[in-house]
Amino acid sequence: MSRGFRIGMKVFMLVLGLYFFFLGLAAAKGFLAPLILALVLALVVLPATRKLEQIIHHRGVSSMLGTLLIFIFSLGFLVLCSMQVQGFFNEWPVIKQAMAPEIESFKSFLFEHTPLNKTSLQDYYSAGSLPFFEDQMVEAAKALSFLRSSLNFMGTYLITFIYMFFLLYYRRHFIEFILLYFEGQKRIKARKILESSARRVQDYLIGRLILMAILAVLYSVGLGLSGVHNYLLVGVIASVLTLIPWVGNIIGFAMAMVFGYLTSGNIDVLWGIVVTFTVSQFLESYVLQPYVVGDKVGLHPFFVIVFVILGGAIWGLVGMVLAIPVMAMVTVIFNHVGILKPLGFLFSKQQQD
Repeated sequence: MSRGFRIGMKVFMLVLGLYFFFLGLAAAKGFLAPLILALVLALVVLPATRKLEQIIHHRGVSSMLGTLLIFIFSLGFLVLCSMQVQGFFNEWPVIKQAMAPEIESFKSFLFEHTPLNKTSLQDYYSAGSLPFFEDQMVEAAKALSFLRSSLNFMGTYLITFIYMFFLLYYRRHFIEFILLYFEGQKRIKARKILESSARRVQDYLIGRLILMAILAVLYSVGLGLSGVHNYLLVGVIASVLTLIPWVGNIIGFAMAMVFGYLTSGNIDVLWGIVVTFTVSQFLESYVLQPYVVGDKVGLHPFFVIVFVILGGAIWGLVGMVLAIPVMAMVTVIFNHVGILKPLGFLFSKQQQD
């Protein structure tokens, strides 16, 4: 076989292998997603769990307390989200009424600047309906879908914390299992790689938690002054959504728009929301993040976007949240394994001289 043919076959096999690898990850979401999420959460509370273990001298109790800490925090966030969803349903008639003039203005713009006309729209939409908003609130169907999704979510939610407890409690057992594959100096190097990857993810996530707390205050103050309803809830949820790079900021802004401008129809509220998010994002990007989070993960900005999109395509919202921590750990491993160092360099935020 010619050299070109061999290279082509290797590339083909690599692409085919990656395809089936990602296809397998998507198929195994129900099993792997809660397990990986539990691993990341365990790394967040691991420093606190170690300190508790030194004080009470009981790993089971310290692991349980660490798990309960994250469980209570996540449960509080879920309660805030449910209150926000309920608020949206309660505010929907007000939003619909407030947006009616805006929809009519949009219709007029379409009639004047596009081939569409009033007759064509009336043929598609019933009299008095609002395009883009009608038939989106079928209560019975929404309730049934929500109940089914809630049951599936609760099962995954609870198993995540069960995984988390056992990962904390048996962490030395799992580490020793991995180290058994190495001997001598390789064993020492493998231990350093594990510690380095765990420490990098811990530093990043703890920094993000501090940053989220600061953003929650900034969002709440700005949205409250702007006249947004439920500004405290919106501010907290918008700050937590920043765990998802870029996409979370867009979702938070859209949520503030729903409970601010769409509810009141007041242009001053709209400008207040825009100013709040613009100033907060500027402070986050150029002041808070460099000093609070820093360059903890060291990933290349381009591949941060790629990993987030890929995580969303494979595992949805959970995949987008886990993309950065998982790739941070993988990149550390790549940088310490000879044959994989080129990939480690590619994914890292490094510059060639």
